[in-house]
Amino acid sequence: MRAVGKFLGFALAAVSTLVAGAARADKMDPALERLVLNNRCMASVSNVGNYYDPTAGFARCLPDNIGFAKLVAQLGAAIAPIPSYGARTTGFGGYKVGVQGAYTTIDADAPYWKAGTQGPVDTSTNQNSIVNSNPDSVLQMYSVRLAKGFPFGLEVAASFGHLVNTTMVAGGGDVRLSVLEGFRTNLGLGYLPDLAVGGGVRTITGTSQLKLTVASADATLSKPFPIAGTLVFQPHAGYQFLRIFGDSGLIDMTPNTEAVKHCGYTGDNNPASPDTRKTALDGQPVCSGSSADFNNNVVFDAVRLNRHRLNVGADVRFQMVYFGVNVLADLMPVADANTGTKVVPDGTDPSATKTIALNPYADDPRTSDPDAVKSQVTVSVELGAAF
Repeated sequence: MRAVGKFLGFALAAVSTLVAGAARADKMDPALERLVLNNRCMASVSNVGNYYDPTAGFARCLPDNIGFAKLVAQLGAAIAPIPSYGARTTGFGGYKVGVQGAYTTIDADAPYWKAGTQGPVDTSTNQNSIVNSNPDSVLQMYSVRLAKGFPFGLEVAASFGHLVNTTMVAGGGDVRLSVLEGFRTNLGLGYLPDLAVGGGVRTITGTSQLKLTVASADATLSKPFPIAGTLVFQPHAGYQFLRIFGDSGLIDMTPNTEAVKHCGYTGDNNPASPDTRKTALDGQPVCSGSSADFNNNVVFDAVRLNRHRLNVGADVRFQMVYFGVNVLADLMPVADANTGTKVVPDGTDPSATKTIALNPYADDPRTSDPDAVKSQVTVSVELGAAF
């Protein structure tokens, strides 16, 4: 037990170190203000970011809701629960503690990753990039996981982790039920694999721009094989369903222009500082100049999508110590798993009134390069103790 306590302390210290360094390593943090469908609202100022263009009048920045949906689809797969276990539980009164590294591929060349993430900090000016020209091709999630066994084949677990090169941390829980566990009788039943069903949830914190939650349901088959009386090798395979929920915060699409200062703010429209141009006291800012930039605070359309994944892996256990490897891959393209269409602004229409219906996860006809959400692969490794 003392060794297990030391292992748990080391695991928590490792993840805490990663989280503590997150504020200094935010290359892959969301920068949703850059997901703009048209730039009619912006001044043409190179290398300094998004400024409001006074000549635009009251033309609003149009958020790229399709780019946001694709970003959420891929980021959700990176934080999703990983059923990296066989169907057999730890048993009544059993515990399992481990550290896990998960590595998920993304479409790093896609425009929504380059425009929608912060990019590296310029060491000479200490300013973020205006575009992430070289996003990570693999997202790394490091987590600590603790599981507890209960009667009747029930197991409950908790997880806490950090997504590398972001300020985001993810936490959540899992539950699974071993439906068929450990036949030991004759008549050939001992050859049957174990079967478990379960589910989990993960949600993130650490960024005000994005709210992301992933729920999962899975079914797993596994079979342990003793080796030389000291090792137990347990391969497993199964299916996982993901439901991803993504919502943006209130995003200022022209963050380098301070709307209050730009409008010549003189107070709020109330009895103390009434707006003589209005007949009602509505509490809105009173401006001596243009209030158009207030229109550029937006909320992206909410994203709800499904993913279907194949899960295969194996673990080896020696006494209390175990080591496992797991691979998850999409069973079908994301666009096929989410066949609905969405009506969005055309983006090429100067009046911004023309719309187009398309699948958010398929190739966008408004762009010149293919940008459909590609299938992703997650590889995880886990080291821990079970007792």
